[in-house]
Amino acid sequence: MLVKTFGSAIHGIDAIIITIEVNISKGSKFHLVGLPDNAVKESHHRLVAVINNIGTRFPGRRIVINMAPADIKKEGSAYDLPIAIAILAASQQMDDSRLSDFVMMGELSLDGSLKPVKGALPMALKAKENNYKGIIVPAENANEAAIVDDIEVYGFDHINDVIEMLNSGSTDNRVSVNAGDQLALMNDYTFDFEDVKGQENIKRALEIAAAGGHNVIMIGPPGSGKTMLAKRLPSILPPLSVEEALETTKIHSVAGILPGDVALVSKRPYRSPHHTISDAGLVGGGTYPQPGEISLAQNGVLFLDELPEFKRTVLEVMRQPMEDRIVTISRARVSIDYPASFMLVAAMNPCPCGYYNHPDKDCVCSPGIVKSYLNKISGPLMDRIDLHVEVTPVPFSELSAIDSGEKSEWVRNRVIKARNIQRKRFSVKKDVYCNAQMSSKDISKYCTLNESGHQMLKTAMEKLSLSARAYDRIIKVARTIADLNEHLNIETEDLAEAIQYRSLDRESWGT
Repeated sequence: MLVKTFGSAIHGIDAIIITIEVNISKGSKFHLVGLPDNAVKESHHRLVAVINNIGTRFPGRRIVINMAPADIKKEGSAYDLPIAIAILAASQQMDDSRLSDFVMMGELSLDGSLKPVKGALPMALKAKENNYKGIIVPAENANEAAIVDDIEVYGFDHINDVIEMLNSGSTDNRVSVNAGDQLALMNDYTFDFEDVKGQENIKRALEIAAAGGHNVIMIGPPGSGKTMLAKRLPSILPPLSVEEALETTKIHSVAGILPGDVALVSKRPYRSPHHTISDAGLVGGGTYPQPGEISLAQNGVLFLDELPEFKRTVLEVMRQPMEDRIVTISRARVSIDYPASFMLVAAMNPCPCGYYNHPDKDCVCSPGIVKSYLNKISGPLMDRIDLHVEVTPVPFSELSAIDSGEKSEWVRNRVIKARNIQRKRFSVKKDVYCNAQMSSKDISKYCTLNESGHQMLKTAMEKLSLSARAYDRIIKVARTIADLNEHLNIETEDLAEAIQYRSLDRESWGT
């Protein structure tokens, strides 16, 4: 007897429907075909134990299982459930009339209990796209799948419950989630800017970075507050849109890091990998490609602390994703794209000892060592960082002040206002959403300078020994400052403030 069930494979952050065909005939062999990996092949031994342990019997006949399309690699143990259900239906131990209505995935323990799988959200989206009535997943994955409207989602803890539902048509285990309730948590941040004492110039720089989507690097001695400030940056970014939240949730779902009680990522991600991370860990990849930290930071913040301590090769592989906002992982049989639209926030000491230019402590590093330390960050990578901010220690008088700083909510309102201006400006462009993403043509169109502005920029580049690569970055940042100040055009004061955020372009630094 031939029976079909339907599962799903993950390709990048999207899903593909997999048809599982089981045919039982005379004989005694078990055949599994359709490009399965070792984990799928090993399912034979698990399925024999599971089916016998739940009060049914594993058919002692010739079983042929085909997983189509055959040219797509089937990976992992999540196919246990659809294969087991198909075997039971093909051996007439359960009703098969409703199998074509559902996509189902789940790993089975030997006692028949269901374990969570990766990628439940993209699977549910694909099932809806292909007009399936519903999707059956382990209970821990039900919330994320249920965020998809107009499709029935069932979450189960045991295969016997799945069999009962398919036999009876019961809807007792149907799960529903209110997306509005999930998004209501979007501004509930643990860290707030009001906790930061002093550092008004640094907070202003981060506000500009948030308003224009600019990358930023903070240079300062240990204990000056770089990490504290970076952790609070997500709290002043605009709230996630529904589309951004779904996209971010898909990535976290595919990576298997979405908590079981979370249906939707409602806050902008904040990722802070250790400096020992590998190339694949940062940009994605591996034997079975997975999204890296830059994709997990999609629509949020990637914080790299102690930037010069990262391996140079690791930093260099970020250059293309930072420019294109997408990372492509190529293998012999497959090429996978992961989104990588993130804000890079980096922090570093000004020298190996950490006290170069410190107001109170002496630096023990020679000028050559300081220069060599800064040169660990390549010019092309630095070229993609718009704001360079020098962070100084907070004086005791400010540190001990009773008054708290400005709340993140107040700053975020100004950022949202500036982003709305940019959204209107770029409404006719599909690939530009903020000032940091402007091309040279966009700069020419939207960032005209008056005569005094041209003269000021020329003087700054000559007097401060700014590099040529700083030119576009200064103008982009000036455009954002003008938006925050509600200026129609870039004023001289906007440009003057932007120029001061290029400290690492000065040839005198470290000499």
